[in-house]
Amino acid sequence: MLPFHQAAAEDFKAVNQLIIEQLHSDVPLVENIGHYLVEAGGKRLRPLLVLLCAQAAGYQGRTHINLAAIIEFIHTATLLHDDVVDTSELRRGRLTANAKWGNAPSVLVGDFLYSRAFQMMVGIGDMDIMSILSDTTNTIAEGEVQQLVNAGDPNVSEENYLTVIHKKTGALFEAACETAAVLAGTDAEQRAALRAYGYHLGQAFQLVDDALDYRGNAEELGKNVGDDLAEGKPTLPLIYTMRHGTEAQAALVRSAIENSGTDKLGAILEAIEACGAIDYTLQMARTQAEMACEKLEWLPAGVYKTALEQLAEYSVARTF
Repeated sequence: MLPFHQAAAEDFKAVNQLIIEQLHSDVPLVENIGHYLVEAGGKRLRPLLVLLCAQAAGYQGRTHINLAAIIEFIHTATLLHDDVVDTSELRRGRLTANAKWGNAPSVLVGDFLYSRAFQMMVGIGDMDIMSILSDTTNTIAEGEVQQLVNAGDPNVSEENYLTVIHKKTGALFEAACETAAVLAGTDAEQRAALRAYGYHLGQAFQLVDDALDYRGNAEELGKNVGDDLAEGKPTLPLIYTMRHGTEAQAALVRSAIENSGTDKLGAILEAIEACGAIDYTLQMARTQAEMACEKLEWLPAGVYKTALEQLAEYSVARTF
């Protein structure tokens, strides 16, 4: 358990237990896939954000446990659908659900998790929270479609890329923080600050993830290095290399994106490193993490604020 988990350790156990309970279905395959995903572990940062933000903002109830489980179900549903779209075979070092059971079961269980999340939302009965989360799931879906459109296109701009990673990743980080603020009854300014913290944290995480795809290793990543390139995804390290590398380096990357090819991965990794693309991506992530921490200044000092600051620091320190 990482330091920022310790602050909400008891609540975190309650969330895990609730997730198991809410996976119940009369259809065994739903439970089999659901439990497989839960047992895969992961840091569960999105539900953790709900717990930490709610407590940091002074929340005294127990509904944040339900809200955290809802956020995790939404996230897990998106992962199931993502892996089908991307034809991924590994996640967190294990076979993806689609590799183990096939595409159709993965998509349908993803739908089950989405609908279970919305059932639980109705149970909370807060229209503000339902509005935020329904808008968020729509935004995530839009980001997925935009990423699909961008695949194989070497002309995607840095601005377009940043918009896509916000929709795919940052939006749920935002929602976790903002809905926690709603539960805690914060004022509009404080609510906006926690939402902004989630935005910047989400951007930092995805930027680092995209850098790790070209500097990490398969064991630490839980997936294969170069997977993004194999899917033709024009992420920031590639966009930067095409813009600042030599003509030969730019042409090499452009061809790889257009053909979704990793046959020249070694040369591409050299080009990315040579022109400073990873360092540029990581510096942008560090800036986002710093901006996230600035949004916490209004919170009272304590273990929950410290944990949120540690989480921002961790977002840019992973496996480097």
